[in-house]
Amino acid sequence: MRAVLQRVCSARVCVDGNCVGAIGRGLLVFLGIAEGDGDQDQEWLLQKIARQRLFPDSQGKMNCSVADIGGGFLVVSQFTLLASTRKGNRPSFTLAADPQEARRRYEQCLEDLAVLSGCPVASGQFAADMQIEAHNDGPVTIVIDSRWRE
Repeated sequence: MRAVLQRVCSARVCVDGNCVGAIGRGLLVFLGIAEGDGDQDQEWLLQKIARQRLFPDSQGKMNCSVADIGGGFLVVSQFTLLASTRKGNRPSFTLAADPQEARRRYEQCLEDLAVLSGCPVASGQFAADMQIEAHNDGPVTIVIDSRWRE
């Protein structure tokens, strides 16, 4: 599993002109689910996301998590995070999980992240054409991959 976290002042996702998910201060999380991702990948990645200290404390150091600031998460499924650009100019998405399995894992991730973090978790709409508005804060952008584990 691969996630891109962006620290935001606010973010929202719309489908067909309708807002389906929004947060104020918190993390916008783009989530890609790869073929072969298992429960251990999911658990490890969600623990990392829930506990990332990307918000400034009173001294301006990144020491606070989303829970510490009373923020939220907006999680958007994004299979394109798993694109391979090794050959040619058209990306290959063969590393992405089967859509049915990806949907199941994505929906479970939403539930599990809410439990792990104790914070509100908003979402996009799986497999939809989404428009995302984000007011990045910093900017702070972090990539986490359950296979790299760094």
